[in-house]
Amino acid sequence: MPSLKDIRKRIGSVKNTQKITRAMKLVAAARLRRAQQSILELRPYAVKTHEVLSTVAARAKLDDPENLHPLLEVREPKHVMMVVLTSDRGLAGAFNANINKAAFTRWKELEAEGSSVEFMVIGRKGRDYLRRRGATIRHDFTGVFADPTLDKAGEIGRTIIHEYTSHEESLDACYLVYNEFKSAISQEVVVEPLLPIVPSELAEDQIGDFIYEPGKTALLDTLLPMYVQVELFRALLESVASEHGARMTAMDAATSNAGDLIGRLTLQYNRARQAAITKELMEIIGGAEALKG
Repeated sequence: MPSLKDIRKRIGSVKNTQKITRAMKLVAAARLRRAQQSILELRPYAVKTHEVLSTVAARAKLDDPENLHPLLEVREPKHVMMVVLTSDRGLAGAFNANINKAAFTRWKELEAEGSSVEFMVIGRKGRDYLRRRGATIRHDFTGVFADPTLDKAGEIGRTIIHEYTSHEESLDACYLVYNEFKSAISQEVVVEPLLPIVPSELAEDQIGDFIYEPGKTALLDTLLPMYVQVELFRALLESVASEHGARMTAMDAATSNAGDLIGRLTLQYNRARQAAITKELMEIIGGAEALKG
């Protein structure tokens, strides 16, 4: 049975841990509010960008279906890249584990279909997970989530587009794997195609006639990469908000569990202390009886 000193030391250790988890919960909650505001502000812009893209791309397909822009061209997915977004740090519950599991499952599905799969990893946890499983990591970005910006999303997007349009070992498809923010306690793993861009289907009477200025190619060369950039930026913000929500929830649970453990240890300490006092009293009484005899 542990001594009173050992129990006191353990109670003190758990109390210190509880202070840390409570502080981490408060920090995550403050960061979550800012991240949530950012993603709520971006979503309408991303939706409108997709609407505009769908209209222009649908018209372009009707005008010249044989000469599509490279980012709209659907090819047999022989060579696929998966862009996996995880965090650089842990202590966020199942946030990273869920992403890694979804990426691994989709990876093996694509290989079973005959595709060669490579990875672009944004976040240290995903990189370490995939490396341990022998994945081919073509690009590795860390530190992005400390300050996700549209410029950083643009840098990542340009890298992906270059890989997709390059004639040497070009990609045939690209998938995004990330956590979509639902609420502080709910995140949903999303595996969605990024390239080729598949615009929403529109009825022909919804498309209308366009006059391209300076030209259709120039317009698509600007609009399509911008769409990739916005989609990546949205995924980054969704992932950041999801990470803070998951960490806040995990630290809240850890703080509550620490409180329960402190209660059990305190009860154990009081029982051990009472037992020690009772033992001392019995020894005193026994000694007194012996002297009387």
